[in-house]
Amino acid sequence: MDAWQTQVVTTSATDVSTTPKLTVLLPAYNEEEAIRDVLEEVVEALTDDGPSYEILVVDDASTDRTAELAECFARTCWQCSVRVIRRPERRGAGAARKVGIRQARGEIVVMLDADGSYPPECIGELLPHFPAYDQVNGARTSEQGTLPWLRRPAKWFIRRLACYLTGHEIPDLNTGMKAFKRDVMLPWLWVVPDGFSCVTTMTLAFLCNGYAVKYVPTPYRPRIGRSKFHPIKDTLSYLSTVLRMVLYFRPLKVFLPLSGVVTAAGVGKSALSFLTTGSMQESDIVVITAGFMTCMLGLLAEVIVAHHRR
Repeated sequence: MDAWQTQVVTTSATDVSTTPKLTVLLPAYNEEEAIRDVLEEVVEALTDDGPSYEILVVDDASTDRTAELAECFARTCWQCSVRVIRRPERRGAGAARKVGIRQARGEIVVMLDADGSYPPECIGELLPHFPAYDQVNGARTSEQGTLPWLRRPAKWFIRRLACYLTGHEIPDLNTGMKAFKRDVMLPWLWVVPDGFSCVTTMTLAFLCNGYAVKYVPTPYRPRIGRSKFHPIKDTLSYLSTVLRMVLYFRPLKVFLPLSGVVTAAGVGKSALSFLTTGSMQESDIVVITAGFMTCMLGLLAEVIVAHHRR
C-alpha cells in the first residue's frame, strides 16, 4: 500500500464513526468545473431511502482548485460523510482508484468519473443487482468522447478481441461507472495499471476469474471541462491491457491459435517444398518446430496461471 504517498484529509460535517454500506469513489484530476456539481448530484441521488453511504474523492495532484472545492463541499455536507484524499504527485487514474478502493469503508464501491459524464442517479439502477452479482457496470448508450472517428472503431475492435479472449459478451469494456464488492476487488488490485486502462483491467479481472458481472444501460453525457484522452497513447495502452490480462489469466486463448497458425504455415510450406524439390527443407522444420514450441509455451503458461490461482 502506497500510504506514504497519500495524505488523507477527512473533512465532513457528519459523524464518520458508523460504517457505511456504500462508498462512492470519485477519482479527480483538474475537474474544478465539474466536481461540486457532481458531488451535489451524488448526494441528491442517494439521500432518499438509500443505503448508508460515504463519498470519497481522490485528488490526483490537481493543479487547479479541485481538491479545495471538494473539501469545501465536505465541510458543509450534512447528509453523508465526505472524505478527500490528496495525492502529492500525479500517478494516473488507476493509481487514484486503487488508493480509493483501499481507503473505502463500504462493502460495495461505486466508481464514476468526476467530470459529470455519468449521471449519479443511475447508481440506484446498479445496486439492486447485489449480492447476486460481484460487479455491475453501466454500459453507455452513446459515445460523447472526443475524436469519435478514432475511438469508435478502436473500441469496437478491442472490445471484440476481449469478448473472444474472455468468452463473454461485453457491451462496454472501458466504462468508468461500475459498482463492485470491495472484498472481491482487493486481491486483484495488483493487476490494475496506474493509467488510463484501469477500468478495463477491473472488468477483465472479474470476467477471467469466474465472477458474476452484469451490464446495465446507462446514459452518457458530454464531459465538463477538457478531456485527458490521448488518442495514440491511450488506444495502444487499451489494447495492451486486454492482451496482458488474458496472458495473466487465460494464456491458451492467445498461444493456442498462434500455434495453430504457425504450425499450419509450416505444414503448408513443407508440402510446397516437397512438390517443388521432392523433399522438406530445413526452414520447413524450423517453422513447424516454432509452432510446436509456441503450443508448449502456452501450456506452461496455463499451468503457471492455474498454480497461481491456488
